[in-house]
Formats: sequence, structure tokens, C-alpha cells
Amino acid sequence: MSDWPEGWYRDEPGRASFRAEGRTDEAPPTVASGQAPPTVTNMDGSARPGRPSAWPEQPPVTTPERAVPGTGRPGLGGRRWRFWGQPGRRGRRIALIAALVVVVLIVATAGSYFWLDSKLNRSVTLPAFAGQSAGQNWLITGSDTRRGLSRRQIDALHVGFNFGTTNSDSIMLLHMGGGRPVLISIPRDSYVPIPGHGTNKINAALGFGGPELLIQTVESVTGLHIDHYMGIGFGGLVSVVNEVGGVRICLPTALHDSYSGLNLSAGCHNLNGTQALGFVRDRHSFADSDLQRMQDQRAFLRALLAKATGPGVYLNPFTALPFGSSAAGAISVDKGTHLYDLVQAAFALRNPQTATVPIADPAYITPNAGEAVLWNHTQAVALFSALKNGQTVPPNLLTGTKVG
Repeated sequence: MSDWPEGWYRDEPGRASFRAEGRTDEAPPTVASGQAPPTVTNMDGSARPGRPSAWPEQPPVTTPERAVPGTGRPGLGGRRWRFWGQPGRRGRRIALIAALVVVVLIVATAGSYFWLDSKLNRSVTLPAFAGQSAGQNWLITGSDTRRGLSRRQIDALHVGFNFGTTNSDSIMLLHMGGGRPVLISIPRDSYVPIPGHGTNKINAALGFGGPELLIQTVESVTGLHIDHYMGIGFGGLVSVVNEVGGVRICLPTALHDSYSGLNLSAGCHNLNGTQALGFVRDRHSFADSDLQRMQDQRAFLRALLAKATGPGVYLNPFTALPFGSSAAGAISVDKGTHLYDLVQAAFALRNPQTATVPIADPAYITPNAGEAVLWNHTQAVALFSALKNGQTVPPNLLTGTKVG
């Protein structure tokens, strides 16, 4: 059906007479006196004078309204329906959604932070310290505890059944000052005075009085104030490494150690938790035994923290949260440590300067503790004095780290 009136195509009155007379110059119809001449609208919207027409007045040309999809309601007339609506409203809606996203991220981040902070095992009390030292110092230990491990796990990890031991195969001192962080390994068999227990291997301090006595011992022989403590056991290390997806270590030669259960070929490996524990415990593969193991421990710790603080972990909540939860539950810290302290230490461990306490005799025969490690007193004093006073450590005392 058409909206045009019937007969619109027929000649208008008056035109037939022109044709009957053989005229081809159709004169424009006249305009009645007192009437304004009609106007014609151009395509650009402007108006121009026109001539009267005998055609009937037509309705204005419009585009049918389109309904809003799925609602049956009229839309925006001839314009295409847009989800965002008018330009001004669109900008406000985008800003509102962006603000909501930011709020959600802030709330989620804050919630995750306080949740992880609440999971920290704050079980260590720092002893009183009368002196002062520059920067911030962490004492980091790897405990021999088998607590929480089943008999099957103990067999699989090759850690033996000495449930009563509280010794440590790894003792490290992390110093954070104005410059590049410094990570110092302290040999577990260092022959030093232990407050209240005479002179013995420093490792024995854990057995005599737990982390508190070990902290006191380190403070007394280094002159450095220990601001924070961090300790992790066998099972905790395995769990943390597995949660982060393994740690990449490159070996110059193959390692085969029946004591730790380690069997790795030369080349690069992504160590899982069990392999990582074997790697940091292996000392039988090297001629210099513990001295090389300490370097491997530093290399592993640096590789672990470099991955844990990389964007592949902290930008992925499905990795970051399980890793953070596992790490928070696996480590023991002092009562004044919070999550932001651990984050600072983690970033410091990504690429520190490294060394081992200077040694005068790695096989010193003691009167009461068998074979032990005797420090080079002069060089050790120079090393720890530089850290205590916030000075640059002499380069000859920074022996570096090389994987065995």
C-alpha cells in the first residue's frame, strides 16, 4: 500500500491545455495576491524560492523508528541504536566503569595483602641489642626440621629421620643499606662464641636456644643489629618452589648425590620442589663441600626470588596468591615482620652482591667440636665493619657466586 494519493501521476489541471495548444513553455502557476511565494528546501538544508504546485501537500519524509533490540521499545529514530547512548552519557559511563574497576582492584589488592599478612608465622622474638648499625639486616636460615612431613615424604626427599634436630644447613645475612644489597653466607660450622654456651659451631646455637640464640650469636660476632629473621624448613621449601612453577638453574657439570637424592645432568633445568631441596643440600658432589654448597644456596635463592618477584608471577593472581599463601605459611619470622618487609627483602635478593665470611682454615680442629671452620678475623672484621657503618665493602671481600 502506498502513502501517495491516488492519481498523483496524472497531469495537473492546466497542464493539459498547454499541451493541447502545442505549447512547450509551461509557465509557472501564479501566486495568489497576498500570499508568500513557496520555498523549496535544498539538499544542504538551505531554502530557495520555488513555484506553487498543484500537487497535494505530502507528509514530511521521516525514517521509521527502530525498536531497541530485545525490548520492543522505540529506539533513537533514524540514528543507529547505540549501547552507550548519547556521547556525553557515553563518556560518563566509561568513566564510571573505569572508576569501579579501580575500586575493585584496590579492594582486592588490599584484601589479599591483609589476608597474606595474617598467615605469617610470627614465632620468633628478637633479643635486645645495645649497639647500632646502619641499614637493615636480615638473618635467613634453612632449618633441618622435618616437622609436618610424612614418612613417605621423608623417604622421597632423602632427609633422614632425625626428628629432634634443629640445626641449619644454610645461614645467610642480608644487608640492605643505601647501595646495592649484600648477601653473606655464614658457614654452619663456623667456630664462634655462643652466649652462655662457650665456643662451638654456630650451627649448634639453634639446638641450644632456637632462633633467638642464633640471632644473639650472629649479633655478637658481627656487631650488626639483626632487624628481621626468616627461617624455612624442608617441606616449606619444596612447597614454595612447586607453587612458583619451579626454579631455573644451569649446571656446568652433572650432579649425582645419593645423600640428597639429586641426579641432574649438565645444562639448564627447571627444578621442582624435590630437586630444589636436593640441590641446596648437596655437598658431596664437590671437593670443597660446604663452601661450594653455600654458593649454590645463594644462586638458588636469587633465582627463586627473581622469579617470584617477576611479572609472570605477581601479575597472575592464579600463581601469585597460591605462592604467597604457601610462602607465608612455610616461613617463620620475627614478631615485628610484616608482608611489606618480606617484599622488600625479596626484591633485595633478586641481584645482591655476594660473599662468604672470609675463612682462615676450613678444617680447623677444635678441642670440643671436632673439625670446624675458623674465620679470618682481620678480614671478617673489615667486612662487617663496612656493613655496620654503611660503607662500601672492600671488593676483595666480595667473592661472588658461582654454581657448582
